[in-house]
Amino acid sequence: MTAATASPADTPPPSPIGRPHSLLEDAYAIFIGCALLIVGLVFLKAAGLVTGGIAGVALLLSYLIPLPAGVLFTLVNIPFFLFAHKVMGARFAVKTVLVNIGIGAASAITRVSVHVDSVHPAFAALVGGTVIGMGILALARHQAGVGGTGVITIWLYRKRGWNMGMTQVALDVFILSMAIPVVTGPQMIWSAISAAAISLILFAWHRPGLYMGR
Repeated sequence: MTAATASPADTPPPSPIGRPHSLLEDAYAIFIGCALLIVGLVFLKAAGLVTGGIAGVALLLSYLIPLPAGVLFTLVNIPFFLFAHKVMGARFAVKTVLVNIGIGAASAITRVSVHVDSVHPAFAALVGGTVIGMGILALARHQAGVGGTGVITIWLYRKRGWNMGMTQVALDVFILSMAIPVVTGPQMIWSAISAAAISLILFAWHRPGLYMGR
């Protein structure tokens, strides 16, 4: 059967067209993303773990500097704001700054309102890593990022089509290697699992065609 004689049943339906997110939807996504990131950081810090990405850098520094991981998360990200503005545009950069302000504020609030004294490293690695990954995914779907390696992975995804999860794995290996002098062998293994949990979320669900909003 030729294209000219194809029946309507044989013609694939047109691809759905995404609609722009509203300001309220973006704000809610930023709130959810920040909340999930802070929850994940709390679990990982309680278990003495690090992880990949900018969250891993912040956790690593929190064992050396007496500041909350969320505050360090924001401070470490300052140089990346300029990069985000240059390569991703003003809208993305502004949202990324708002995300980091939200994370810093939420971290300060969490420090005086939530106390997790003990958590099994397996739970911290799997659950903490997963919720951080979901937080990053929520932000990325609304044209926002957490800064740091997140900006790099989103930029490479847009410019080169590189899968965010695979790119993040390569960066995580480098970050985790820097934590070797700080954490024990078992903690390093669980830290690597937490980084894998974050990347698997992005690998599985941040692909073209899975989500039509923009």
